Amino acid sequence: MPNAQNEAIDVSPRPWEGLPPETAAVLRPALAKAGPEIIDAIRAGVPAYARPLEGGFGEAVRRGVAQALGQFAEMVERPGTEPAAGRSLYRELGRGEAREGRSLDALLAAYRMGARLAWRRCAEAAQRAELDPDVLTLLAEAIFAYIDELSAESAEGHAKEQSAAAGEAERRRRALIALLLGRPAPDAAILRSAAREAGWEVPEGLAALAWPGEGPERVSSRLPAGTIVAPADELRLALVPDAGAPGRRAELERAVGARPSALGPLVEWTDAARSADRAVAVCRLAVRGRIGGRGLVATDDHLADLIVHGDESVLDELALRRLGPLDALPGRVRERLSETLLAWLEHHGRLREVAAALYVHPQTVRYRVGQLRDALGDDLDDPRARFELELALRGRRDGVQGHAAAEPAEVDGLGSTAEPSTAARFSESGPAGADAR
Repeated sequence: MPNAQNEAIDVSPRPWEGLPPETAAVLRPALAKAGPEIIDAIRAGVPAYARPLEGGFGEAVRRGVAQALGQFAEMVERPGTEPAAGRSLYRELGRGEAREGRSLDALLAAYRMGARLAWRRCAEAAQRAELDPDVLTLLAEAIFAYIDELSAESAEGHAKEQSAAAGEAERRRRALIALLLGRPAPDAAILRSAAREAGWEVPEGLAALAWPGEGPERVSSRLPAGTIVAPADELRLALVPDAGAPGRRAELERAVGARPSALGPLVEWTDAARSADRAVAVCRLAVRGRIGGRGLVATDDHLADLIVHGDESVLDELALRRLGPLDALPGRVRERLSETLLAWLEHHGRLREVAAALYVHPQTVRYRVGQLRDALGDDLDDPRARFELELALRGRRDGVQGHAAAEPAEVDGLGSTAEPSTAARFSESGPAGADAR
């Protein structure tokens, strides 16, 4: 004998098409009777709908129940055809739930309750008409399969409405950021109106946070509540409310992790553009390895770096003019003398301090300073020239550090000792495409 458990079970996706068409005549009176009962049961059994069925809401519920019952009888009577009314009403019911801020739980509960009552009345009518038991079994399957289809239509409508709402919210947030970053600052009334539309509470103070795109672990999803995010060319830019609050810096550090990122100064909303400009500029320096460290840096700690790297073509010209005599020397000699000159400038010519910084003997420093005087002449005694020499040396040093991965340093021929820069590590992993929060 064949094993009943191994027999394939034929489950039709449209079981009502297997019912005898004349069954519709038996079902119509029963379904007409079930309609008002279903509406009463939904109001009594589904808390979200326990209210007078008035206005658009009441009309939608009545139409939904009546159309569902009528369509079912029509599809039984004319198998293989779609009802003229279609399913758009049930997608719209799903959209309505999303617009009300509700999940689908209430609507699906109403569908299930309606299906149970419809089955009860149809079963009673089928028994009175002495329909075949197989027909009765198929009728039950057809009712619940039909409700599943309506539920799927409502779920589609709910999802589309949520997606549309998210897109509109994102558009409003981006418009708000554009307004905040505009120059001059917008009128307070205009800003507050745009903030209300975007669902954003205008904070007393904020700071801009910039980072290079989104990786596999999204930064924007881990930022404090109330943060708004938008693209800024190759970076992502967030306006963080109350960035000076206790624990906020640690929260931001956890969000960005080891990514090169920058936090602008805490400002009033009218000065948001300045904080954003500062954050973007320092973040770009961090990505290129022009400033040291990993993870989040505060722009207030790198104001001098912004001055030095503000226009690198100018810095290159300055280096060419002030460091030209050193550039003419052989490579290792140039490196040693440049390192000594920067230390000598930083320590105001105090030989012992310079020697300690370079881990060499003071006599070695004295010898190298003599070489520097031969190369640079009176520049070492001119305050303005010394200042420009230090700027040029710092800029060139930072530039070399930024390219450490591409041009590894060698010590006594033993190979590279340079660790890849933050920018190099990031470029190896590759930033992922960015989505707004």
